[in-house]
Amino acid sequence: MRTHRRASRRGGGRSAHLALAVAAALTIAGCATSSPVGVTREDPRVVQRELTESALTGRAPSARTRELLTRLGLRDSCERDPEATLAVLGRGLEPAGDADRLFALAELSFLRERQTRRPEHALAAAVYAYAFLFAREGAPLDPFDPRVQIARHLYNRGLTRGLRAGSDGEVAIEARRHAAAFGTIDVRLDPDETRWVGWRLEHFVAAADLRVRGLENRYRHPGIGAPLSASLGEPVGERQPPGARFIPPRLKVPVTAFLRIEDVRAGLAAGHVTGRLELYSRDERPELTVEGETVPLERETSSSLAHMLEGSPIWSFRLAGFRVGDFLPEGGERLRMLSPYRRGRIPLVLVHGTFSSPATWAQLVNELDNDPVISSRYQPWLFVYPTGNPIAYSAGVLVETLRDAVRELDPEGADPALSQMVIVGHSQGGLLARLAVVESGDVFWRNLSSRPFDEIDLLPESRAVLQRSLFFEPLPFVRRVIFVATPHRGSDLADQRLASWVSRLVKSPVTLTTLMVDLARHGSDQVFLQRLQRLPTSLDNMSSRDPFLRSLSELPIAQGVSTHSIIAARGGPGTDGGDGVVRLRSARLDGVESELVIDAGHSVHTHAEAIQEIRRILLLHAAGIDAGGVRPGGAALGPETNPPL
Repeated sequence: MRTHRRASRRGGGRSAHLALAVAAALTIAGCATSSPVGVTREDPRVVQRELTESALTGRAPSARTRELLTRLGLRDSCERDPEATLAVLGRGLEPAGDADRLFALAELSFLRERQTRRPEHALAAAVYAYAFLFAREGAPLDPFDPRVQIARHLYNRGLTRGLRAGSDGEVAIEARRHAAAFGTIDVRLDPDETRWVGWRLEHFVAAADLRVRGLENRYRHPGIGAPLSASLGEPVGERQPPGARFIPPRLKVPVTAFLRIEDVRAGLAAGHVTGRLELYSRDERPELTVEGETVPLERETSSSLAHMLEGSPIWSFRLAGFRVGDFLPEGGERLRMLSPYRRGRIPLVLVHGTFSSPATWAQLVNELDNDPVISSRYQPWLFVYPTGNPIAYSAGVLVETLRDAVRELDPEGADPALSQMVIVGHSQGGLLARLAVVESGDVFWRNLSSRPFDEIDLLPESRAVLQRSLFFEPLPFVRRVIFVATPHRGSDLADQRLASWVSRLVKSPVTLTTLMVDLARHGSDQVFLQRLQRLPTSLDNMSSRDPFLRSLSELPIAQGVSTHSIIAARGGPGTDGGDGVVRLRSARLDGVESELVIDAGHSVHTHAEAIQEIRRILLLHAAGIDAGGVRPGGAALGPETNPPL
């Protein structure tokens, strides 16, 4: 029995040692838990991020660059000493071809600039990307190769990051020699490149550095070149172009910078590259020819629009423009254009409402400006006016402003596009637009006086103000009006007692105050003075009980003018409510060509559905002109003149 027990112990010991040895072997082999090579299921979005990662979006280069580093045995050294790795890659660059190495140099140079903030690496990234895209021999690049798009962005962003000047991040558009990681680069610049129509452009900011807020869409048209937002500098030339006074001083001009590099492969081999910096405005050309290849220019307008509105005094105009009858922001012009007058393009006049400003049209302008058909046929004009003034007074100013603008831009009447004008009016702006297309006769005057207007004894200046504000004739060049949330029969808010209290905050313009003094001094019409003991404000005029509004609602639209209504109603067209300011029945107008009721609030003009309806109407308008043989910008007008940059 004792011998048997000892044998059993020895056998058990051998089994234990064997088990330990097997476990150790399995652990060493990696089979105890998982294999060293294999797969695990993952969220496809994570896998996609890994597959598409690049220097543009993360801290690591793309898979194609990592593949090259692995083949060359540089994967580890790239992490330890990226500068040395770049030098090794650069020394090994062949005089032609070698696309894999060029792309890797572009991407790793861009990564290095992000790590060091040294512009010489950004310029190197742009030059290498340029060589990858354009300086090649043999078969063209595969358009499905993801490196093509990455290289395009590396060029565009490397260019602006390499040309930064100072701590404010502006892009230096100037001729000078720059240091680059591979040596030096001479940038040449024709002084006329920074000239835009009648101004010198300055303070260039990269669109890629601007985060846009407040616009539903940020539009960017892909291509080559770095989109910039430029400010207006000093006027250049002996004469300003027609309508130059309508360009707001804070305007930001979208341009694209392109560095055209001469014999880039030879320059890289020599360590010295020469390039010519070119600037293109959006109207100048849509594409370039580079090394025999036609490529589109990258363009962006949304960031320039938002850049112009950032911190603009136009936002404070909403309240100040209601309270102070003579207040106008930034230069005092009543008409604003976001680009110079373009012969052959139809004016699209946008008239804002009460307690508002031209900035309220930003959403609409952004959408229409980036519609290739609309932007090629129309030019937006923004009318600005103090919104607390009497509606008839503001409408008279609108009519006079448009008439003067057409006369100034086209004194010989040679541009038929100017006679196809479209006006879009929101809220009170719709009432102003309506007064531009009616014939009032003396109906408004008779609301104030029983005496004939010609018998009133007034100074010529006072008579002109009354004539302009009370006697309307249709503007012959206005062909279509779009009414948006317009209170044709009054506003609920204007009917409330609060409106009369708010109206007392309004300070009348000097011209109307002078008019009242003139009337009192001459004592020519006591009935008129009695009825105007307090000058009405726009809120007074929008009351459903106001004689002026009632008279206007009965005036027919002039023959030959097409009209459309866009109406906001909470709950949609089946309700009898309104948008919180204007009831549906007040916004409706008989005889319109189309009517669209949208479930929205009073600011319906910013609503996507309203914007698309305006777009539809504008396309309809342009198609009707084409069908009638009066195509703006057509052969009868000769070639369209593009404003030079």
